[in-house]
Amino acid sequence: MSKEEVFYTVRGYELLGKEGNHLTSSMEDYLEMAYRLSQEKGYTRVGDLANALNVQPPSVTSMVQKLAETPYLKYEKYGRIELTEEGYQLGAYLLKRHETIQDFLYLIGVEEGLLEETEKIEHNVSQSTMEQIMLLVDFFRSHPEWIEAYNVYRQKWAAYKAWSGNKRGPDK
Repeated sequence: MSKEEVFYTVRGYELLGKEGNHLTSSMEDYLEMAYRLSQEKGYTRVGDLANALNVQPPSVTSMVQKLAETPYLKYEKYGRIELTEEGYQLGAYLLKRHETIQDFLYLIGVEEGLLEETEKIEHNVSQSTMEQIMLLVDFFRSHPEWIEAYNVYRQKWAAYKAWSGNKRGPDK
C-alpha cells in the first residue's frame, strides 16, 4: 500500500463528495422515474410515481415536496409533477447511467437479480468511473466478437470451477 493513499469508509467518501445540491439515492430514483414517466406527456402525477416505484402516495408527496426545493422539479399540491430544464437533463443522465450499468452487468453475465444489482451500484459510482463504464459498454457493443470470446471464456471458467472446486478460475 502506497503512503499517499488515504482510505475512507463508504460514508466518508460520500461526505467528501457532498456538494450544494447533493441528492440522496432515493431522490435520484424519484427523479429518474419522473423523467421516464414525463417522456410522453411532459409531466407525471403522484399516483403514477407511486405505482412505478411501488411506494405509497404519501411517500411520493413527501419526496416530491423535498425535490421541489431543488432546481430540478416543480410541484404544486395535488397538481402535476414537472421537471425543470435542469431536471430533464439530470433525469436523462440518471436514466442513461441506469441503463449503462444494467448493460454492463448483463454483458459480464449477471442475469439473476440484474435490476437489484443495478440499483445498488448506480448510486455509488463517480461520474468519471461512469464515463469509463459507458466507454467500455460502447466498445463491447461495437465489437460483438469480443463479447462472444468473453462468453466462451466464462463458460470455460464455470466448467473449471465446477470440475475442480477452485473458486478463483482456471488461471489461478
